[in-house]
Amino acid sequence: MWKKVLLFWLGIVVTVGVQAEGRTIKAFNDNWQFKRGPFPEDPVKWQAVWEKGWKEVQLPHTWNARDMQEQHNNFYAGPAYYRKRLSVSPDWKGKNIFLRFEGIGQVAEIYVNGEYAGNHLGGYSACAFDLTALLKSGEENEILVRVDNSSRPDVIPVNHSLFGVYGGIYRPVWLVITEPVHIAVTDYASPGVYITQKNVSARQAEVGIKVKIENRLGTVCRMELENAVYDAEGKVCKLQREEIIVLPQGTQEFRQQFRMKRPHLWQGRPDPYLYKVVTRLKREGQIWDEVIQPLGLRKYEIIAGKGFYLNGEKYPMYGVTRHQDWWGLGSALGREQHDADLAAILDIGATTIRLAHYQQSDYFYSRCDSLGLIVWAEIPFVNRVSTQEGPNAKEQLRELIRQSFNHPSIYVWGLHNEVYAPTAYTAALTRQLHDVAKTEDPDRYTVSVNGYGHMEHPVNRNADIQGMNRYFGWYEKNIQAIQPWIEDLETRFPDYKLMLTEYGADANIAHQTEYIEESLDWTKAFYPETFQTKTHEYQWGIIAQHPYIIASYLWNMFDFAVPMWKRGGVEARNMKGLITFDRQVKKDAYYWYKANWSKEPVVYITQRRLKEREKQQTEVTVYSNVGRPDLYVNGIRQSPARQGYTDVHFVFENVRLNKGKNVLEAIVQQGDKTHTDQIEWNYTRERKAGEAVPLDKNTEHWGF
Repeated sequence: MWKKVLLFWLGIVVTVGVQAEGRTIKAFNDNWQFKRGPFPEDPVKWQAVWEKGWKEVQLPHTWNARDMQEQHNNFYAGPAYYRKRLSVSPDWKGKNIFLRFEGIGQVAEIYVNGEYAGNHLGGYSACAFDLTALLKSGEENEILVRVDNSSRPDVIPVNHSLFGVYGGIYRPVWLVITEPVHIAVTDYASPGVYITQKNVSARQAEVGIKVKIENRLGTVCRMELENAVYDAEGKVCKLQREEIIVLPQGTQEFRQQFRMKRPHLWQGRPDPYLYKVVTRLKREGQIWDEVIQPLGLRKYEIIAGKGFYLNGEKYPMYGVTRHQDWWGLGSALGREQHDADLAAILDIGATTIRLAHYQQSDYFYSRCDSLGLIVWAEIPFVNRVSTQEGPNAKEQLRELIRQSFNHPSIYVWGLHNEVYAPTAYTAALTRQLHDVAKTEDPDRYTVSVNGYGHMEHPVNRNADIQGMNRYFGWYEKNIQAIQPWIEDLETRFPDYKLMLTEYGADANIAHQTEYIEESLDWTKAFYPETFQTKTHEYQWGIIAQHPYIIASYLWNMFDFAVPMWKRGGVEARNMKGLITFDRQVKKDAYYWYKANWSKEPVVYITQRRLKEREKQQTEVTVYSNVGRPDLYVNGIRQSPARQGYTDVHFVFENVRLNKGKNVLEAIVQQGDKTHTDQIEWNYTRERKAGEAVPLDKNTEHWGF
């Protein structure tokens, strides 16, 4: 069934991306020219360099694909220009013409034939501009975009510390051509159609559709508004038409209501069933405009202390987080990169994803709809407070909600992550953001995230859900400190909705050792993968025992760029990912979660990159979700394993290696199927490969 739903939804994407009845949507990504600064301040020198040095680029494009990834604190952040020619077709006479940018990093100004068309503040939300009055028919028109990714105190994020804001037009651009009466294009670059759902159950669901319409004819116009709901087979389930009068002043709203009996519910990964809503605007029987949006009928509910419920049934929230950048590409990704990331997330068995720390590609949200991943969407109010970011934070939140409103996969709007002093200001701004979210979308939850571990912190408790980032053993205390922390909150705050929104440890796969303790000093250069593995083994074992943690989100699915840092012997890299930045290596912790979460068979021996062993007598860990494994070392069966932290965790103790090459094989017989894994280790002498220094810090992580 899910394959059929996926093909159905991809059909919607293709339709929207190419041609909808009554409007034309054209890709506007080829044959751009690009020029990067810095630029001279002297106007004479400026004029001299303006026409030189332009290079041809194709969008998506970023100028930071390398310099933000290869050396810390040595990248270009500043102004750059993009320009492109546009010829206005005679067929467009009487039409309205818009440009829609999916993402510009991060402040943009748009000019058409030298005239100012508008600006946009924010590197992650879409923006749309009406070019109709600025274009000249029968001539070539110049579109000029000034882009600047410098840090600003009035635009979130206010710095490049937690992640880099890649400069450029790094997502696709679309030319949208409509009739003069059309569904709104410039309503915060939203679809102009908003679908709500109430009282959803297996018996019935109430669906509301709000449509925003603009009339540029200059006279009152009588139209027909039609909303049709199609099932996954393409059959019309509901159809409603009404005559409307569209006034020539301002954007108007029109609403329709449906009641769907015995609906096919959207049930997450097991059954991500999608309807589609087709909204048509007609005049004298002719379609003037059409917008297609997904509809997944579902009910989300969080019960404090008990868990997350989807359509009345408790649903496991196996959570990962994702930054959008790739090695060598930055944030200028194509659909193939988004699909590759999603394939890994599905393979591990995740059911929910925190898209951190900013609005991500609409294509990615759409794929989560069709694949059944439950999504946390958030704005980039992170890391530091400037006291000047309030208006922009509200604007970016409003953009996120309106642009993403119809995605059934989204259950919560994220308001901030690890922002603190001045606490009175930050708490007040969080309450204001909560109010914006509830005004725009009363039916979804809100969440804010703190790096401190106590509920009483003054910026906490201003959203529906309190998230906490806890890095026990890495930034504070030791790995085992997670258990008393959870139990204390369970006892003192039983009625609070709490999520563990980040946890984990860095792992440089070139760093390996058997000698690790219960903490690691992250300020040192040695980041062994074995410590990351140990952290996740223990901490997921504890999380799984505590339904008080409504959802947990490991940090991070993939290594990513941090252009201000040098840590763990690598420039500009956060290595907390379960998969390396180039997406080539899945670390041991990846298979830990796959064994615990996925229904796919897993038998996996850990420490396969620690080939040169340090101890002759050692332990061997095997993950198996298909039964208790047998371990053979050089063909000799070892003593039975002890059970580890979960029922897929098996530890073989006192395994003695021969000098030289050793072949390890784990075997599980499951009925008539045999599942195996085999690796090789080499032992020459007792030694230590590197110094894993324990952390000498008992204070809590506060976020940076």
